[in-house]
Amino acid sequence: MPRETGRKVIAQNKRARHDYLLEDTFEAGLVLQGTEVKSLREGRASLVDGYASIDGGEAWLLNVHIPEYSQGTWTNHAARRKRKLLLHRKEIDKLAAKTKEGGLTIVPLTLYFKDGRAKVEIALARGKKDWDKRQSLAEQQAKREMARALRHRNR
Repeated sequence: MPRETGRKVIAQNKRARHDYLLEDTFEAGLVLQGTEVKSLREGRASLVDGYASIDGGEAWLLNVHIPEYSQGTWTNHAARRKRKLLLHRKEIDKLAAKTKEGGLTIVPLTLYFKDGRAKVEIALARGKKDWDKRQSLAEQQAKREMARALRHRNR
């Protein structure tokens, strides 16, 4: 069987891009059990309530929902268990320093397979205020209307 290549997206957290200002992104590996990998290969996961924390010099991914594998038996995993993130020491130290600074949190953005290995893209993020959210929505809508007007003008 040939090796998998490329990037296959399993789940995205679009809500995080709306609710947070993203300052820096990192790619991290995940420590998973066998049934979790099989469930992810079926394309089933949710990052909506997920976040990451640094505890004891290790990075952990919390509240990410990977449902139980449908063909699994008593060896199935817990759907919302704590999962270890695989990052370099410098990256963990940087994340720990920034989150202790205050106002910043670590949120998962995308869960995907890269060359057959499960990866998660996490971001160092600052929460938006309500007026920030309204402003970014207004900017998106203005861009959309400008693109639409250009399309109709070129016809």
